[in-house]
Amino acid sequence: MSPRAARPGATAGAAAPGLGAILDAIPFACAAFSRADGALAAANHGFQDAFAALPGHRDRQQLASALGVAPDADGAEARAPHSGHWYALHWRPLAADGQAFDLLTAVDISARLEALDTHKHRQEKLLFTSRLMSVGEMAATLAHELNQPLAAIVNYLNGSLRLVGQAGGPAQVERALVAARTQAEHASAVIARVREFVRAREPRRDAQEVGVIAHTVLELLRLEAERQQLRIDLALSPSLPAVYADRVMVEQVLLNLVKNAIEAMREVPAPQRELRIEGRVNLDDEIEVRVLDRGGGLGPAESEQLFSPFFTTKSDGLGIGLAICRSIIEYHEGRLFFEPRTGGGSVFAFTLPRAEGRL
Repeated sequence: MSPRAARPGATAGAAAPGLGAILDAIPFACAAFSRADGALAAANHGFQDAFAALPGHRDRQQLASALGVAPDADGAEARAPHSGHWYALHWRPLAADGQAFDLLTAVDISARLEALDTHKHRQEKLLFTSRLMSVGEMAATLAHELNQPLAAIVNYLNGSLRLVGQAGGPAQVERALVAARTQAEHASAVIARVREFVRAREPRRDAQEVGVIAHTVLELLRLEAERQQLRIDLALSPSLPAVYADRVMVEQVLLNLVKNAIEAMREVPAPQRELRIEGRVNLDDEIEVRVLDRGGGLGPAESEQLFSPFFTTKSDGLGIGLAICRSIIEYHEGRLFFEPRTGGGSVFAFTLPRAEGRL
């Protein structure tokens, strides 16, 4: 018997010595199992290296079961649970020394699958980049086209406010004009940031109060909340430190999360429409802002893809809102994440660094 054929588990039966030597000449994992009882008769080094650590590798049925394939599945692809490697399995009948065997060849295809996955990832990334470029071009065009009309709207509103003040007009009209001007000025600021973002300018980060940002967002959405008969609770820690952030960019993130929360509760009975905004310092000494709703929540499949570009649960959504929000928060060295809310609903939260020590 040759030294190779004598390896533990490598040979069994009268045909093993010559068969083992033949199998050792094959450059990939190869083994012969007795057709009579399914026991391992001979195997080469490749098979021993690949499967010897797998319980039941000496029996055809047990080996197939461990790999999650049928015992006679020819051409199957299987993952070895102990190593994580993938193999293409092929069975062929073999007669040697007057005995009948089933010959198994197991070709390691892990590198090929990894290459295919890498290629697929690159293709998806190229497609995503292409679509984002298109979105960027559209954003630049819209920013340019909207900038002048918004400036004109602000001027008209300022003129109207002067006329109302001179004529001593109704206070309700003056409040409505002030609210409209606030909205228009905010839109102008957003447009200016979009133009800067598209031209790859550095956002302006400095010390910002989360409370001021939250109140600005709530004022912008006050009418929408009233229409939806929605109760909004603002629960910010009184000692919440200032964050190091671009104010308008963070406003856009919080605005998007609050709008999503309002949208999620459209079908909820009015008495249950409760939206809560919390702010606290977490265990990592970051400022954490949380938006909690009482909507229908999200399933596991949806939550896994939630921040994927162009994934949306809305029939009229583009699926870029949360992806852009995550990019903004990651630029700020923070995290944007989701978790189910106790008692039903969703929690979307993001973290920002302290301003202290950054200025």
